[in-house]
Amino acid sequence: MNALSGAFEWLTTGANWQGERGVWHRLAEHLYFSGVCLAASVLIALPLALWLGHIGKGGALAVNISNVGRAIPTLAVLVLLTLSPLGRYGDAPTLIALVLFAVPPLLTNAYLGMREVDKAVVEAARGMGMSGGQLFLRVELPLAYPLIMTGLRSAAVQVVATATLASMAGEGGLGRIITQGFTVQNTPQVIAGAVLVTALALLVELLLVVVGKVCDPMRGRAARAV
Repeated sequence: MNALSGAFEWLTTGANWQGERGVWHRLAEHLYFSGVCLAASVLIALPLALWLGHIGKGGALAVNISNVGRAIPTLAVLVLLTLSPLGRYGDAPTLIALVLFAVPPLLTNAYLGMREVDKAVVEAARGMGMSGGQLFLRVELPLAYPLIMTGLRSAAVQVVATATLASMAGEGGLGRIITQGFTVQNTPQVIAGAVLVTALALLVELLLVVVGKVCDPMRGRAARAV
C-alpha cells in the first residue's frame, strides 16, 4: 500500500513532469518512437498484405513468416541490433526492432481480412462489370476493414508497450522512468512509470476504436440501408 500511495504522490508531484527527465519529455519521446515505427510498419505490411490478399497468391507464406517473427523476443533483437554496426546510428536499433515487432499483426490481419471476403459477393461484383481496381476499392477493402483495424490496434498497443524497452538500449521514452526507478531502488517511481505506460496503451486503443468506427466505409452504407 505504501508503494501505491508513493506512486500516486510521484505522479502528482509537478517537478516530476518537468525538464528533460520529466514525464512530458519522456512521453514525447515515447510517442515519437511509437508513431514512427507504427507508420513504417503500416507502409511495409499493409500494401503487401492487401495486394497478396487481392490476388490470392503467396499470402500463406508471408503470414507464416510473419508468425515466425512473433516468436523472436523483441528485447533480444534490440540488444543484437544495438551491438551491431547499426548501434552507431542512434535510434536505428530501437526503431528497427519495433517495426519488426509491429509488422506481423498488420500483415496477418490485413491478408486474412481480404481472403475472408465472401466469394459470392466478389463474383457478383465481377458480374456487374467491376474492374480489378473497383473490386478492390469498393468491395474487398470495405469488407476487410474490420480485420485491418483489428491488426492496426493490436500493432499500435504492442508498439506502445514494447517501446518501453528502448530504455534498455539507452534511449528515451517512458521506460526511462522505470529503469531510473530501478537504478535508485525507488519502487513508487517504477510503479508510476508502469502506470503511465499502461494508461498510454489503453488511450491509444480507445482512440483507434473511435477512429475505426468513424472511418468505417460500411458505416454510411448501413445507415442508408436502414
